[in-house]
Amino acid sequence: MTAHSHHAAHPHSTQDALLHAERLCASRGVRLTPLRRRVLELVQSRAEAVKAYDLLAQLSTEDHTAKPPTVYRALDFLLAQGLVHRVDSLNAFVGCNHPDTPHAAHLLLCAQCGRVEELHSDAMDAAIAQAVAATGFAARHARLEVQGLCAACVAAAG
Repeated sequence: MTAHSHHAAHPHSTQDALLHAERLCASRGVRLTPLRRRVLELVQSRAEAVKAYDLLAQLSTEDHTAKPPTVYRALDFLLAQGLVHRVDSLNAFVGCNHPDTPHAAHLLLCAQCGRVEELHSDAMDAAIAQAVAATGFAARHARLEVQGLCAACVAAAG
C-alpha cells in the first residue's frame, strides 16, 4: 500500500471530528465531558500543533476556572482515546484523523508554516515493526516525527 498523508487538522471538518469523537467515546463507555470536548475542538481546529499552555490561555478567556492540571487531564484522556497525538519535539498536540483504531503516529512537521500532517503507510508500519522485532525489542508504541517543508511551502519557495 502506498503512503498517504492527511492534515492533522481540517478546520472545515472540526464539527465532524467532534461528532465522531462523541460517538466513539459513547461506544467505549467513556465520557467526553464539555471541557474534554472543548480541548479537542481547540486542537482539531488548528493545522499546527498546539501547546497545553496555549490551550490553557484560550480556555482561561472562556472559563476562569481552567487550571493546568485540568487541561493536562483532558489531554491525557484525549491521548488515551486516540483522539489526539503528542508531538514530542514540540511538546504539543495535534488532532488525530483516524481515532477508530490504534495506530502509530507518523507526523510530518513543516518548519516554515508549522503545519502538521499525519502520514499513514502500512508498508512503513510493517517495515518498522519488522526492524524492531529483529532486535528483540518489545515495542509498546512507535511515533515518528519528520521535520522539513510541507508541499505548499515547497511550492511557494519554488
